[in-house]
Amino acid sequence: MPDNKVSALIDINELKKLQEKPPLFAPGEPEFWTDPYISKQMLAYHLDQNSDAASRKGETIQRTVDWIVSFLGIKEGNSLIDLGCGPGLYTSRFAKYGLKVTGVDFSQNSINYAINSAHQQGLEITYRCQDYLQLTDEAQYDAALLIYGDFCPLSPEKRTTLLANVQRLLKPGGFFVLDVTTPFLRKYAGLKNGWYAAGSGFWKPTAHLVLEQGFDYEGDVYLDQYIVVEENAKVTVYRNWFQDYTADRIRAELQSNGFLVQSMWSDLTGTDYQQESEWIGVVARRV
Repeated sequence: MPDNKVSALIDINELKKLQEKPPLFAPGEPEFWTDPYISKQMLAYHLDQNSDAASRKGETIQRTVDWIVSFLGIKEGNSLIDLGCGPGLYTSRFAKYGLKVTGVDFSQNSINYAINSAHQQGLEITYRCQDYLQLTDEAQYDAALLIYGDFCPLSPEKRTTLLANVQRLLKPGGFFVLDVTTPFLRKYAGLKNGWYAAGSGFWKPTAHLVLEQGFDYEGDVYLDQYIVVEENAKVTVYRNWFQDYTADRIRAELQSNGFLVQSMWSDLTGTDYQQESEWIGVVARRV
């Protein structure tokens, strides 16, 4: 006969309550990307050349770096900081242009990989395991990057903090380069709604059940929620929030926080902006 001991421990009413639409930007599990197991899975996704799940593929990254260096006109010896640098896929390429590069990420696994990779390549790159919402650098950099939609999961309050930090760390007239998702990407991807059981997977190394849900909110805000139930009936809720942007919305938000938007693109490889683009690449400057 099947063993029903575990299922008897699961509080169905708790699961039902957790599946209700949460308040806007309500937090989930605080130890998310810094979780020792999950951070290892994220590192593997960053390095996977068959997937764009965590980082874009190497060819696209190289085209992005080449375009940014050319378009901004940054030169050997200029300083650049990559916020949310992950395992250093962009920073290492910028360093090969002779730039003074700093990478910041709060995943120690990714930072360790980036440091080892730089050492193996003979590159001088400064890496810091730090939350970029807590940066205190002042007027040190000619350019700051926030790539692959890292701006979008932040609440309005955290975005304001981030933009103030970027304002402070850039030299006068310094560049801020970022990309954000648009409602056309969510229209294509849709909202999550399903479940699966795994012996091991992204969230946990042991058997678990995952309930996936998607919620939409006014103002093009979306939530991807994952309720993970382990064999011992422990329940953890992971939440990924996304603020999608129109060209007008991202321009207004940056300008209200002291940046002058110089140009917009459909990506950060120099593709001309299209009205129904799934991404917007933005080049702004500190006023």
